[in-house]
Amino acid sequence: MSITERIRTRLEEGLAPSFLSVEDQSALHAGHSGARPGGETHFFVKVASERFAGKRSLDRHRLVYALLAEEIADGVHALALETRAPGEP
Repeated sequence: MSITERIRTRLEEGLAPSFLSVEDQSALHAGHSGARPGGETHFFVKVASERFAGKRSLDRHRLVYALLAEEIADGVHALALETRAPGEP
């Protein structure tokens, strides 16, 4: 299973999101720190989940990082996050 698929699976299982987008942006970072051939090092994730309701942005990000700890250890170098509770702008 690719890292992209693993990220999607872990977030679906851990957050039951109403919206989830996982974009591999590694090609945009070729030659930069942490980049490697084959990509899957730099990601942009947009996710909306009820689990984020009432939580600060920092706490939302900590939750996502905890869910993706294994993927980060396996070579995800950068993870840009946009986290929202359903109904938030």
